[in-house]
Amino acid sequence: MKVPNGPTAPNGPYRLLARVLTAGVLVSASACSLHGVVRSADAPSIVPPATSATPSLTDAQASAALITQGELGGRWSATQGGATWRDGLLKTRTDAPDCQRLLDGLYAEDLLGEPTGARAVVGLDESGNAAQLRYQVAAYAAPSEVDAKLAWLRTLPSKCGRFTSTDVRGGRLDVTVVPAVLPGVGDAREGLRLTMSGASAADAGDGSGAVPMLTLDFAAVRVGDRAVSLTNGGLGGAAQDSTQQAVQVGTQRLQDVLAGRPPTTAPATPTTGPGHSTTGPGHPLTGRPTEPLAESPADTDNNTTDSTTADTTDTADTADTADTADNAQEG
Repeated sequence: MKVPNGPTAPNGPYRLLARVLTAGVLVSASACSLHGVVRSADAPSIVPPATSATPSLTDAQASAALITQGELGGRWSATQGGATWRDGLLKTRTDAPDCQRLLDGLYAEDLLGEPTGARAVVGLDESGNAAQLRYQVAAYAAPSEVDAKLAWLRTLPSKCGRFTSTDVRGGRLDVTVVPAVLPGVGDAREGLRLTMSGASAADAGDGSGAVPMLTLDFAAVRVGDRAVSLTNGGLGGAAQDSTQQAVQVGTQRLQDVLAGRPPTTAPATPTTGPGHSTTGPGHPLTGRPTEPLAESPADTDNNTTDSTTADTTDTADTADTADTADNAQEG
């Protein structure tokens, strides 16, 4: 028998199968290697830790941006505490959600939402009509957050132009909300005037027995992601010029502080006595007269010199007259 020294027909299929299996293993190995490369490339890159952003408003800037009592006139002074009518009139209930949100926000003093950065607050009392003014400077998360609150406030004169609320004793109060005119300052602004009438005398909380009628202004101005906001009013009314002046002066002061400039506003000093004549111009925003211009030292010196000169001349004239008379008698 002749022994074959090459591949025979029966062995051919086995060798072919081995080659196929070997190729499959190589392909699988290549695929695994490629898959590993792709997964490595798709792995997220290392992100360096974010650095803390510079605060848009520091505590010192917020305090420096507050208005002072002198900038509103001599009728204003540091507050003596919260008015008693706040609990009796602002803590009332109504079925209208937006109107209730307005009342709650006025009572909690957070109509613009909770500040996310520095804030500073000052309270002032007005002696003429017993009004109170609360003024705040604060930083918020983003300008869009403040703008959203301003846009909502803008809808309230139509949503809550007139509604009824109920006090804790079941008494019904008539409430009206109208827009308040503000100076065109800042990046965005909104103002409202709220009046409440029909409350019982007990709602006033002052023991006067008079039926109260509350008038309250709210104003807010955005400067970047910062905002100034205020409430001004009371049972004796709310002076619109005081609201406008606080907005005008306060916004300018905040812009000056943020720019590193000294405040450009000067305290207003209106007269208080009736029939008091003035020589200085009226205040540019309120129209009230300012104090008379003080006499300068130079004018005082001139008056003294003139008076001294006149007295000396009169004395000399008198001496000349006396000499003439004596001469006449001797002659």
